[in-house]
Amino acid sequence: MTPPRDPGRLLMVMPYEQLVRKAVEAGFEVWSIWDPALRTPEYLDKVAAHSRELALVDFGDETALRALVARLAREHDVQHVLHLGSEATMAPVLAEAEALGLSPNTAESVRLLNDKHAMRGLLNAHGVSAVRARRADTLGEVEPLLTDFGLPAVVKPTNTAGSRGIALVRTAADLAEWTERVKAGGFEGPFIIEDYLEGPEFSVETLTAGGTHHVVGITAKQTTGAPGFVETGHVHPAPLDPADAAAVRDTVTALLDLTGYAFGPAHTEVILTPAGPRVVESQARLGGDRIPLLVEVATGYDIEAAIFRGLAGEDVTAPAPHRYAAIGFFQLPAGRLESVDGLDDLRARDHVHGVHFPYGPGDVLPRTTDSGTRHGYAVVDAPTPAEAADRIAAARTALRTTTTQTPKEALR
Repeated sequence: MTPPRDPGRLLMVMPYEQLVRKAVEAGFEVWSIWDPALRTPEYLDKVAAHSRELALVDFGDETALRALVARLAREHDVQHVLHLGSEATMAPVLAEAEALGLSPNTAESVRLLNDKHAMRGLLNAHGVSAVRARRADTLGEVEPLLTDFGLPAVVKPTNTAGSRGIALVRTAADLAEWTERVKAGGFEGPFIIEDYLEGPEFSVETLTAGGTHHVVGITAKQTTGAPGFVETGHVHPAPLDPADAAAVRDTVTALLDLTGYAFGPAHTEVILTPAGPRVVESQARLGGDRIPLLVEVATGYDIEAAIFRGLAGEDVTAPAPHRYAAIGFFQLPAGRLESVDGLDDLRARDHVHGVHFPYGPGDVLPRTTDSGTRHGYAVVDAPTPAEAADRIAAARTALRTTTTQTPKEALR
C-alpha cells in the first residue's frame, strides 16, 4: 500500500537526525524539539535541515517542555506527537500529547513498558513471564529487602538502560561494590530486586501499528556476564531453535498486549531460562547498539523508515533475513591513547558496514562499566553466525592502539 501523499504534520521530541529525514521521506512535515545541552550545534543543524522548525528547550524543565509541545502542536495544526528518543523524557511529553489527543499511545501504556517495576508487576499479575521481584524506593531500603529476598539477586534502577546501575549480588561485598557504583552514578532510585535469571539473552525488536505487533527480529546478545552485564556484541538474526523463537515472540507480544501499546517500536530484552522465556525489560523505542542497522544488513528492512510508513497508513510487515549481521564492541585497556591505526583498512573491507571509534591520540579511554563507556564498534555481515564471529574478532584485531596508564581519577 502506498502511503498518502500528504500524511500530515508531525511533532517529534528528541528525534535523531535520520528519523527526521525518514519521516520527511514518508511525506510528513516535521517540527522537532531538542535540548541543546544534549547534542552539538553541528548535530542540531542536521536535525533543523530536515525540520520545518527546530525548537530548543531544557528537557529537565518538564513544565517548559510540556508548554512547548502544546504551543507547537496548536500553532501548526499537528496531527501526531512522537517521542522516539531516550525514555527519560517520555513521560511529560506523552502526558501532554495525550491531553491534546495527538499521541498514538496512552502515557500509561508507555510507562508500563519503560518502568521495570511496573512492567514486572503487570506480567506477574497476569501470570506471563513471572519473575519474583521487590521494589526499593531508596538505596537504603535495598539491603534489608535483600536480606528477606535472598541471594543471589539482580538489583538495578527501575528507569535506566544500557547496563547502567545493574549488578548481580551474591555476597555482601557485591552489594557494597554496587552501592558505591550507584552513588557515583547519581542513581537515586527507585530500585528493583529480582531473581537472577540464567540462560542466553536476546533482544526482540517489534513494530506495532493499529495495535498489531510485528516481530521484526530477534537478536542474540553477548555480555560480560556478572556482575555488570555490559553488552559486548550482538548477532542478528539469533540462531534459535524455531520452537524457542516462537516462545520468545509470543512472550514479547503478550507483554505489549497487556500494556495496551498501540503504535511504534519497542525493544524488549529476554532471557531464555530452562523454564521458558522471561522478559528482563522493555522500552518504547528503537533498540540501541545499532540493532536497527543489524536488522537492515541482515534483511534489507529499514525499521526506522517503516515507523513513518506505518504512521502514514502503509501496511507493516515483518522481514525475512537472508544473511547474518553482527556488531562487536572494541574492548581496549583504559588509559591515555597514544596511537591508533587500522581504521581505514577496516572500513574498506567489503563485509564491514559500520565502524565507530570516537577517540584520537591524547584522549583518555575510560574503564568500561556500561554501554556508555565502551570504546566503539564494528558492524559486519556474514553467511553464518560462526563466520560473523570470526569477522568481528578480525575487526578487533585490525584496530591497533597503544595506551599508557593514567591515575584512576582520570579514568572515571
